[in-house]
Amino acid sequence: MNPLEQELLRRLPSVDEVVNRISASFQGIPRRVLVEETRRVLNATRTAIRQGQSAGEADIELRVRTALEALLKPSLRGVINATGVVLHTNLGRAPLPQPGFIHGYCNLEYDLETGKRGKRDVHISGLLERLLGTPGIAVNNNAAAVWLVLNELAAGNEVIVSRGELIEIGDGFRIPDIMQRSGAILREVGTTNRTRIEDYRAAINERTRLLMRVHRSNFHISGFTGRPELEELVALGREYNLPVYEDLGSGCLVDLSRFGIREPLVTNSLRAGVRLVSFSGDKLLGGPQAGIIAGDPELVTRLRRNPMFRALRLDKLIYQMLEMVLRSLCLERWHEIPILRMFMESPDDIRARAERMAASLQGKKVDVIPGWSVAGGGSTPEQSIPTWLIAITGPVAAMERRLRFNDPPVIARIEGDQLLIDLRTVLPEQESVLRMALLAA
Repeated sequence: MNPLEQELLRRLPSVDEVVNRISASFQGIPRRVLVEETRRVLNATRTAIRQGQSAGEADIELRVRTALEALLKPSLRGVINATGVVLHTNLGRAPLPQPGFIHGYCNLEYDLETGKRGKRDVHISGLLERLLGTPGIAVNNNAAAVWLVLNELAAGNEVIVSRGELIEIGDGFRIPDIMQRSGAILREVGTTNRTRIEDYRAAINERTRLLMRVHRSNFHISGFTGRPELEELVALGREYNLPVYEDLGSGCLVDLSRFGIREPLVTNSLRAGVRLVSFSGDKLLGGPQAGIIAGDPELVTRLRRNPMFRALRLDKLIYQMLEMVLRSLCLERWHEIPILRMFMESPDDIRARAERMAASLQGKKVDVIPGWSVAGGGSTPEQSIPTWLIAITGPVAAMERRLRFNDPPVIARIEGDQLLIDLRTVLPEQESVLRMALLAA
């Protein structure tokens, strides 16, 4: 260590010096926490000095104050999504309705009629059966649903699946990896771009337990492509007494085609004869993160009895939110589910909202221009919905950063020299806050 580094280390304040100077500003925080945060900053500073960097005494105090202020703030915070991406993966996918969470105890696993122990499934099972016409259960996400189905129905045996459906969906989630971890043996058929029903037939043997179909979700192949119709696969399964299982990914229960979103409906797959389906709760369903499995009563019962079902089960808060969303779907109260409101809002209505807000931003370089919203969330990557955008010209990088540091943070998008605001994904009750944030930025 050179003399300069030794001098810098010698000049660092002690823990007590820093704590005594800042304690009056943080009276609600125990002294133990003040001491630990100060030590953390001092240790990091000593390491930096030994690596050829330097830090002064004032910098130490400032960094301790910054660390303590960050500790007082929740890390998970509400944000205003002005990007126009409805199912924004980084922003929690489907925005949730106002929950009104139950305080204190609840009847999660208590049957109020009999006074005996109940099952937590009961809070959603009736609603799922009304919506889908078949029994259903839920686990903590759709990857868990895929794993549970394959583990219960095909562990140690073969599952036939098209090579064109062995995809990766977001942040390293690869369908083949999940399938292999379940203990099932993958029997890949066809080619990346083309699979025929004969390929499935030729692969069936005494170890085959399941025919699997995977919705490609955020992956699209064009050109010389093909795969069997779902009805063909179902007919083949019946011929060999093999269940067909379809991982639908997004879980669309409401026909959104007239609003520009074309996704396969869960009910259509079940009507076609698929024995089991699974899908996400936090995509086109519009609810919290969950993996829903529905279909043949006997198979659903087997899945529920699998020992790993308990490890993958939902928490009471998720059950409450999922129940709320499923009930709204049953009663066709689309306005109670934020993503359905967003998809169903007309471009003319969004234009009127955008023009009102633009008029309130007087003195700014603001225009209202046509544009596109997208579904996002790994659901419909190439499908977009017409919208109207508030386009602000100026130092866009600086404006975007100021909006991000607003309270609550505002997430916008930049295209060229314009900052773009899409009100499709801004809740009506957030508009006044957004207006103030835009004026400040």
